[in-house]
Amino acid sequence: MSGLVHYNSPIGKLALYSNGDAIYKVLFDAQEKQADTPDTITIECKKELEAYFQGKTERFTVPLAIEGTAFQKKVWQLLMEIPYGSSISYGELATRLGDIKAIRAVGTANGRNKIPILIPCHRVIGKDGSLTGFAGGLDKKEWLLRHEGTIQGKQMHLF
Repeated sequence: MSGLVHYNSPIGKLALYSNGDAIYKVLFDAQEKQADTPDTITIECKKELEAYFQGKTERFTVPLAIEGTAFQKKVWQLLMEIPYGSSISYGELATRLGDIKAIRAVGTANGRNKIPILIPCHRVIGKDGSLTGFAGGLDKKEWLLRHEGTIQGKQMHLF
């Protein structure tokens, strides 16, 4: 059994996909014509996202089905360790991984995250404070960082 729920979030329509046991994908600006097929996992995920967007929670507990290479999984695990309201640079993420020379590989792995928001790839920024790379668009990345209180005013700039 698998599930699909569309959710009209403050940053646009999201499609939440489950394999019946865990969320395996979150898509931005979902345009599919597929009808919702909710299951307990997608319903719980939608509730947690609603609480997040309402400022009532800072973390997610819904199970995730993380599929990728061993390297990608290490990067995504580190992303989940970045506290709410914080951000780090790609270089810092590579350093935490144990190899500062892996900056590009870290960026690539970050970009291949299929479960954005729940695995908070939006919390990774350029070392100069620029907002770079985000599958949902930089406007959504900026919104998420402002929502979490990471940035205020015009401290960061979009590229």
